Amino acid sequence: MQNPAPSLMGRAGADGDAGMDHVNVVTLGLLLFVACLVAIVTRRLGWPYTVGLVLAGIGLSLAGYRSGITLTPALIFTFLLPPLVFEAALHLKWHRFRERAPLILSLAFIGTLLAMGVVAAGMHWLAGWGWQAALLFGSLIAATDPVAVIAMMKEQQADPRVRFLLEAESLLNDGAAAVLFGLCAAAIAGAPTDAGTIAQSLLVTVAGGIACGLIVAGGLLAVAGRSDDHLVELTLSVLAAYGSFLFAERLGVSAVLAAVAAGMLVGNAGPGRSLTERGGEALERFWDFAAFLANSIIFLLIGSREAEQPLGVFIVPAAIAVLLVLLGRAVAVYPIAGLFARTRQAVDGMTQHILFWGGLRGALGLALALAAPRALPEHDALVSVAFAVVAFSLFVQGVTTPWLLRRAGRKGG
Repeated sequence: MQNPAPSLMGRAGADGDAGMDHVNVVTLGLLLFVACLVAIVTRRLGWPYTVGLVLAGIGLSLAGYRSGITLTPALIFTFLLPPLVFEAALHLKWHRFRERAPLILSLAFIGTLLAMGVVAAGMHWLAGWGWQAALLFGSLIAATDPVAVIAMMKEQQADPRVRFLLEAESLLNDGAAAVLFGLCAAAIAGAPTDAGTIAQSLLVTVAGGIACGLIVAGGLLAVAGRSDDHLVELTLSVLAAYGSFLFAERLGVSAVLAAVAAGMLVGNAGPGRSLTERGGEALERFWDFAAFLANSIIFLLIGSREAEQPLGVFIVPAAIAVLLVLLGRAVAVYPIAGLFARTRQAVDGMTQHILFWGGLRGALGLALALAAPRALPEHDALVSVAFAVVAFSLFVQGVTTPWLLRRAGRKGG
């Protein structure tokens, strides 16, 4: 039983389309120029950058511009997701993660499973979807998306403790959602569904992904330690990001968790140890830039694709899905936080509200939705509803979460 990434790549390869068949330098240059303008405008207006990018993408699409870049699972998983996950994991310091690990792991894994159950049951009973489509949708939309969450937290200069908690949880439940989607897709394809087999597959997928990331990044750090050239060190870090992701895909384990493990290892064991001081400084600057580029392309493409979705046809299931996703997130956050209320892991009420409302959806959920089996009767509805949930997440939650962050900052001060 495999994670979804290999099947996404296999399907893209079979179709001969990774989403960038007719892309040229002029096209990329124009998109990046638009991204720069959006960054300038949103900074002055105080808007989240990702929201501005999606609006720009919608505007370009409505104006009739077609970039030639198609938002496909292969494009997201092969080119854009590895650097974003790796860059975010670089900043997760091990000592802080270890202190908060019980809460973070509970939110990421137990919380994602609870949210998936709420959404799946609701889509089956309220929207009338079959269990297969409901479970697939529940798994792909249950997790918060690190691409959107981390971009927002950086822009708003959130309280470091709140930022660390939300970013770490979003990275891990991102991997958890991908694993659950893979398990559901495999079950639909006819794989054994008894509890023992599912538990074993889950363990192998998660542990295997982490092991892949540590092995690839550890080996490349050992090579980097023999060089004092910061350009060599940067090149090896790129190999660690993409190599861990692709190696995990090849083995059928969690590629997202592999990139998280690789990024954490490089970020904690690299600067000042295996990497030179100059290499450590260059590492941070390079990956900030790489994340900016990947973020820009992803959210411009999301905007372009949003403009093409027949959302009006599926307005009722979309509205149901939005409410269920919010309910699922509440079930994932508040009860679990309550379990830790009398421990050192306790978080205050405002932080819980930020975890709930700031759990944005984005690129990963859309990539998984686009990878859903076309044989599903609800396939078109599933894709359109996923885009509707992401639109609500970005335009409503994304716009209002900065207010919550500012309020939390004032209270903290």
